[in-house]
Amino acid sequence: MKKDDREILKEVQKNSQMAVKAIDTITEKTCDEIMRYELVKERRKYTDIYNRAEERLLQNKAEEYHASAIEDVILKGAINVNTALNCSSSKLAELMIQGRNRGITNMWKAMNHNESATETSLEIAKELIDFEEKCIEQLKHYL
Repeated sequence: MKKDDREILKEVQKNSQMAVKAIDTITEKTCDEIMRYELVKERRKYTDIYNRAEERLLQNKAEEYHASAIEDVILKGAINVNTALNCSSSKLAELMIQGRNRGITNMWKAMNHNESATETSLEIAKELIDFEEKCIEQLKHYL
C-alpha cells in the first residue's frame, strides 16, 4: 500500500472517530428526540466509513489511526464548555456543523497532499466528505 493511501485512510479514520465521539457527547445533551434519532443514524454511517477504512488498512498490513486519550478529553471538554450555558438544539447543531466543516477541510487537505493515492482510498474519503456535507444540510434546520 502506498504511503498516500495510508495517510488518506488514517485521516478518514480520524475524522470518523472524532465525529462518533462528538455525536456520543452531544446525544447525551439533546432533549430533541428527532435530533437524537438523526444523530444515532449518522453515528452508524460514520462507524461504517471508519470500518471500511480500517479494513483496507488491515488488508494491506498498514498501521491504523489511534486517537490519544488527550484528544478525546479535549473534544469532550470543548463540547461541554461550549454548551455549559446553552445546550439548545440550535447550539448543538452549530457545534456539529463547525466540527464537520473542520473534518471536510482536513479531508480535502489530506487528498490534496496525497495526490498519488489510489481510487479506492479516494472513494472512501469522498464518501466521507459527501456524507458530512449532507449532515450539515440536515443540521441547518436546527439553527
